[in-house]
Amino acid sequence: MKIFLKTEDEIELMRQANQLVGKTLGELAKHIKPGITTLQLDKVAEEFIRDHGATPTFKGYPNPFGEPFPASICTSVNEVVVHGIPSSDTVLKDGDIISVDCGALLNGFNGDSCYTFCVGEVCDEVLKLLSVTKQALYDAISVVQVGRHIGDIGATVQDLCESHGYGIVRELTGHGIGREMHEDPSVPNYGHAGSGVMLKSGMCIAIEPMVTLGDRSVGMMPDKWTIRTLDGKCAAHYEHTIAVTARGADILSTFDYIEKTEDK
Repeated sequence: MKIFLKTEDEIELMRQANQLVGKTLGELAKHIKPGITTLQLDKVAEEFIRDHGATPTFKGYPNPFGEPFPASICTSVNEVVVHGIPSSDTVLKDGDIISVDCGALLNGFNGDSCYTFCVGEVCDEVLKLLSVTKQALYDAISVVQVGRHIGDIGATVQDLCESHGYGIVRELTGHGIGREMHEDPSVPNYGHAGSGVMLKSGMCIAIEPMVTLGDRSVGMMPDKWTIRTLDGKCAAHYEHTIAVTARGADILSTFDYIEKTEDK
């Protein structure tokens, strides 16, 4: 395992990349409504990222099978947990939820963030799933301190979400991030407090609870990218990139641009 600690200057460059990702998600929030296709959303995202001098990190990114991801964002609708491929055939409808995962490479460093959006009016059961998953993200961020451990993050997510009867996906985790999109260490959403890698100042990690309304079991679709729940129930996914500092967690990404759009 090789963990790259970032300097203050490098963290500021990472902040720029992550702020651009936040702005991209905010731009997408203006377009997420019944009738739009996920491919249309992808085109909006790619144009926005490139117009701001960055490159969509996900486009062409290989999976373990060597299959390059064909789009600029992951669009995961309802029972799709992660890595949904944008398509002209996937039309959003009232009552859907969509998790949009976005990455951008700017000035040599990566930004990465995900947000689960409501499409029109969503039922209360699913709204609660989204609320708890988002809270789990912020609860996990709140325990980040130099000298604590990766297991503290996972235990925090697991304890909150399982207390509501939700499933925690085991096959997918958060990750270190920097010049590469995926660096060490892995950041599971489950585990035991006090276990795992010790957090050090300069570590940059993506914390990303992936939580299911029903059973936690997931499967891969034939495209070798799309991961969905086996029981067909909805999943939620929120992600922030953070830097570990002597003051605790410094959140480099942002949901502010999304929330400004949602408040209108």
